[in-house]
Amino acid sequence: MMTASAALAALWRDAGLPEAALGYAALDEAPPLLASSFAVDAAARATIGAAALAAAELFFLRGGARQRVSVAAAAAAAAFHSERLLRIAGRPASDFHDAVGGLYRTGDGGWVRLHTAFAHHREGLLRLLACPPERGAVAAALARRAAEAFETEAAEAGLCVAALRRFTVWDALAQGRAVAARPVRISRISAAPARPLPAAERPLAGLRVLDLTRVIAGPVCGRALAAHGAEVLLITAPHLPAIAPLVVDTGPGKRAAFLDLRGEAGRARLVALLAEADVLVQGYRPGALAALGFGPAEAARLSPGIVTVSLSAYGEEGPWRGRRGFDSLVQTATGFNAAEAEAAGESRPRPLPVQALDHASGYLMAFGALAALHRRASEGGSWHVRVSLAATARWLRGLPRVPDGFARPAPAAEAFADCMVAMGSPFGDLDLVRPPAEMVLTPARWDRPPVPLGTHPPCWA
Repeated sequence: MMTASAALAALWRDAGLPEAALGYAALDEAPPLLASSFAVDAAARATIGAAALAAAELFFLRGGARQRVSVAAAAAAAAFHSERLLRIAGRPASDFHDAVGGLYRTGDGGWVRLHTAFAHHREGLLRLLACPPERGAVAAALARRAAEAFETEAAEAGLCVAALRRFTVWDALAQGRAVAARPVRISRISAAPARPLPAAERPLAGLRVLDLTRVIAGPVCGRALAAHGAEVLLITAPHLPAIAPLVVDTGPGKRAAFLDLRGEAGRARLVALLAEADVLVQGYRPGALAALGFGPAEAARLSPGIVTVSLSAYGEEGPWRGRRGFDSLVQTATGFNAAEAEAAGESRPRPLPVQALDHASGYLMAFGALAALHRRASEGGSWHVRVSLAATARWLRGLPRVPDGFARPAPAAEAFADCMVAMGSPFGDLDLVRPPAEMVLTPARWDRPPVPLGTHPPCWA
């Protein structure tokens, strides 16, 4: 049976990183804490451990000593649902799910999941269904629809819906066949001089990261890089929707600025920022940022040696490459909800216990960025790292299933009390899940609290 350590080792070797470093990783192999038939706990420990070990190896590359990196079971499980454990002024953060989103039966006996956390997605679906914003009305409208036909209709309208499938059905789809077999793809895309890193007290000190992401997966990547000393500048715009509790949860360690890339002034400022950046993390749909002049090839031209990390929902190839997607939708579309329900002996589709695809993808993005920086230091080049929720799903599915995965009750928030850190912020006093990996020589930490979007000017500190 593949352990978390074995899963980490496979990721490490696939990225071409030094074998000797694996001897310094110590992942907790305790029984799972999260109720699931899938190896969610092992995935958490492996992806968190991979990102932290890559940071430690970068520290070694710049003159430090190799150090032990450990990931405890509780810390990993806490990190994978950090948004649910967040406390603001001692109280749970507000629920960002609305009454319309979620799972519905369709008239052909199938199921669809609607994602309506953003107002324009909710309003678009209500127009498509010609019904008021009431769950009963939405259910009645969907009772007259076929699941996959409505999924396609919604996708063509730029909306967020997934039809429930089994693994075998997903695998037979063109998109299922197009999803990358590897969860992290790292490629050198152009020539650039090698950039050896000077000695520093922290693994990522002096490195600059532009974070053009929202919601969970991409922001988790930026948060992880900030915990190792990178200067992370979160870029968004006033017209782009955001989910307030997620801004708080994924904001530690970052500065936050507004830039409107629809205008020449905003694009010119981003060009200036890119010229001094080491890493660009972006979660736009495939091709969208390139259309604005900032795709991986364009970023490498503007900033030779840059590492671009691209996140997508369903991958960068295949007929669904341009579809909008979120963790819950990818779980539904690719077979997880049906498989979990079958394992639990339930008739209603059952989600994973946490947003595992989001969180795992975020740590895989950070791991890929660090692996590319390691190779840039010795080989040179500009690099492109590609991660998708669907490829992460395929990777998670490849880990051994957990027998009797629902035999344990879901842990209460109090079980993770030792995994939290207190921090003052403009939002009030916060209790946040602390960086989950323990590093002996360079403990991870955040040097600044989360701040409201647009707090800082769009420039490097």
